[in-house]
Amino acid sequence: MKTLAEYIQDARKRKVAVGHFNISNIEGMWAIFNAARKLNVPVITGVSEGEREFLGVRQVAALVKSLREEYSYPVFLNADHTYTVEKVKEALDAGFDAAIFDGAKLSFEENVAKAKECVEYARTLSHKPLIEGELGFIGQSSKVLDAIPEGVDLEKGLTTVEQAKVFVEQTGVDLLAPAVGNFHGMLRGGVDPKLNIDRIKEIYDAVGIPLVLHGGSGNSSEDFSAAIDVGVSIVHINTELRVAFRDALKLSLQENPEEVAPYKILKNSVAAMEKLVDTKLRVFNKMK
Repeated sequence: MKTLAEYIQDARKRKVAVGHFNISNIEGMWAIFNAARKLNVPVITGVSEGEREFLGVRQVAALVKSLREEYSYPVFLNADHTYTVEKVKEALDAGFDAAIFDGAKLSFEENVAKAKECVEYARTLSHKPLIEGELGFIGQSSKVLDAIPEGVDLEKGLTTVEQAKVFVEQTGVDLLAPAVGNFHGMLRGGVDPKLNIDRIKEIYDAVGIPLVLHGGSGNSSEDFSAAIDVGVSIVHINTELRVAFRDALKLSLQENPEEVAPYKILKNSVAAMEKLVDTKLRVFNKMK
């Protein structure tokens, strides 16, 4: 089986993207895994600091590893939005395939220093995990929003080409997540403002490493395709998955108020999440 880095490079060459979906429970894992297997495409499961605190750092690592080994299938695990070097090391030591050091709220210099420390540590590990850096603030919460998150500026707050180039050169990160008109969460209307495709291309041309699009919930299929064409190799989805889980759970409880077996109550939630993942993976991989 190829490594995660090799799957990402292959995706870039073919101008498709690897889907990245967050989980908080095993139901989400099965939804993601089953959808990816049916389409025969690689997939990344992500867990933020809060999600892995709920699931257990080593426990979720063992879960993903068991699926990859039992089915000989390219399912990978990423430590999403990690705010300290210590937490990055904890995830990597547990066997995560990748980790994001999110220093977007730090000064540029401090972000560079800490991201570089993460890269240097990752290089000492035998399984060679990838390190992603984040540059530009796009919010921090995956939820349904009434307005663009406070502190996010979709015009003046975009990552500049100069910043991106210096950041990548000084840190040595494998992946870069820039602010390009995206933000975490999704607007209540379900449709987010358009991405800045020109800026994505400019940054990719300058840094030459795969770009990661965070906050993909709410973006259009057209924007995804355009962004992937010019440099995005991984797309993150979380909020839409959470909404699918919640809505299906509410319906299940309403229709079967006397049911007490969790695996029966949650069956529809798994199906709803799997359907959403299938739809997104088809877009990212340019499949019908």
